[in-house]
Amino acid sequence: MKGKALDLGMLKRLYAFIRPNRKYLFLSLFCSLISVLASLLATVLAGEGVDCIVGAGNVDFKRLGLIAAAIGVVVAVIFVSEWLQNIFIQKLAYKTVRNIRNDSMETLQNAPLSYIDSRDKGDILSRVITDVTEISDGLLLGFTQLFNGVVTIAATLVIMLVLRWEIALVVGIFTPLSLLIANYVAKHSAAEFKKQAVKRGEMTALVDEMVGNQKVVKAFLQEENNTEKFEKINEELKESGVKATFFSSLPNPSTRFVNNIIYIAVGLIGALMVIGDPAAFTVGTLTAFLMYAGKYAKPFNEISGVVTELQSAFTSARRVFEVLDAEQEDPDAPDAETLHAEGRVEIENVRFSYNKETELIRDLNLRVERGERVAIVGPTGCGKTTIINLLMRFYDVDGGRILVDGKNIENVTRNSLRSSYGMVLQETWIKRGTVKENIAYGRPEATDEEIEAAAKKAHAHGFIRRLPQGYDTVIGEDAGGISEGQKQLLCIARIMLDLPNMLILDEATSSIDTRTESKIQRAFDEMMEGRTSFVVAHRLSTIENADKILVMKAGRIIEQGDHRELLQKRGFYYELYNAQFAKV
Repeated sequence: MKGKALDLGMLKRLYAFIRPNRKYLFLSLFCSLISVLASLLATVLAGEGVDCIVGAGNVDFKRLGLIAAAIGVVVAVIFVSEWLQNIFIQKLAYKTVRNIRNDSMETLQNAPLSYIDSRDKGDILSRVITDVTEISDGLLLGFTQLFNGVVTIAATLVIMLVLRWEIALVVGIFTPLSLLIANYVAKHSAAEFKKQAVKRGEMTALVDEMVGNQKVVKAFLQEENNTEKFEKINEELKESGVKATFFSSLPNPSTRFVNNIIYIAVGLIGALMVIGDPAAFTVGTLTAFLMYAGKYAKPFNEISGVVTELQSAFTSARRVFEVLDAEQEDPDAPDAETLHAEGRVEIENVRFSYNKETELIRDLNLRVERGERVAIVGPTGCGKTTIINLLMRFYDVDGGRILVDGKNIENVTRNSLRSSYGMVLQETWIKRGTVKENIAYGRPEATDEEIEAAAKKAHAHGFIRRLPQGYDTVIGEDAGGISEGQKQLLCIARIMLDLPNMLILDEATSSIDTRTESKIQRAFDEMMEGRTSFVVAHRLSTIENADKILVMKAGRIIEQGDHRELLQKRGFYYELYNAQFAKV
């Protein structure tokens, strides 16, 4: 019962997405009802037509012509109703899929970074794209087939009971057999469809990872290993797919076997009735009953197939709803202020860890005055980038507090806090669009003159002019045709376009050659003038002019001072500096 309750719960959630466009659902069901009833009426007319031919020895051509005309009208009604039904259900399916994907994207946009960082990106992609399509195909389109089948079965059975309850009773005796087959298929196919969905997500993740990092793969000669991984997942996907296909293929031959038994039974019993009392049970009536038997039995075959589709759709729905149920960032406090930062930052007794069992940042204290340049250095994993995440409130502190201009950042809106920082990251990100659109990503309304001025400050104007269409050249996410350094220049131009009072530069020049770096460093010096700046750097040469250098180790600030002071202390910074620059 647990599984059934869960499926009912998912149907309720799905209906919440259908509700805004439920008129299409009701119109589709109405057309379906018209189509089924018209089809049953055509069967009655066909039976009467047979009686016109074989009834009294003389063919009543006039009556036969009227019957043929009536059948023509009914067939036209069936065609129009099925055509309209298909239009309505497709509209419903596409609109529902759009709503689910929109909500999924909104959920992911509002999810904390901890949710995204802890999950496979390819699997999330598979859920939002592939699994949502499975919901559309299985639940929405399958539901229409299910409704058609149920209405056909119910209406046919009622008509047969009214006309000849004896034959209807024979038909009803075999009905449980079809239901048992459908139940067996549903139980055994659900697990295989679940495995199939999981493996499909793993495959999407692997392909996304390999294609997106093909240079690294080739550099480390991992083509063969990756091919083996792919083949392993592909084999597992094949096995679950074969098993799912096996169980899903059982209904067709099984229900056809039952259908044939029903058809034969109706034919034999009906023939005996025609022989026994041809006036009460005519050849036309027998013909109609044989057609009713076919119509009654056919939906069981379709419904069994629909059950399989529904199992696949329920599996996909669970995966999609897991995304929709993703934890969300805590909303801003009702009384949260809008921050207009001048640039004074204080960190007081801050504690933080990504894994609650292993503390990363502990007892972190820092005071930064407006306009100061603060460099953060230290070995990998010491917590440099983590400080940036906390300053931007991508993650909330476990203890202590961070103040900007004397205001706890937990008491100001996230948007106003994050817009107070200009940020250039080590990992470059280029969206698909023109160079102009990429530079103006944070301020789409910027003029061409402002965009060009920002590019010149970032020393990107020269290479942009050499592109085929200049600033109107379209580049993709992989930024094919431009180098990593040029991508970084575009990201730097992006921040040059709109300079707030605080800056974060996280390894911002890591992908730029030394000559260009010196130019960018001068531009940064100009940009940081009068602005509070946090610079994370491995190249210590880039932060020698910083007002304050924080030396971190194991999540704590172990040294603090300017470049000259730290060298004189001959401590950990002195060792780091000499490791990079001292002559052997």
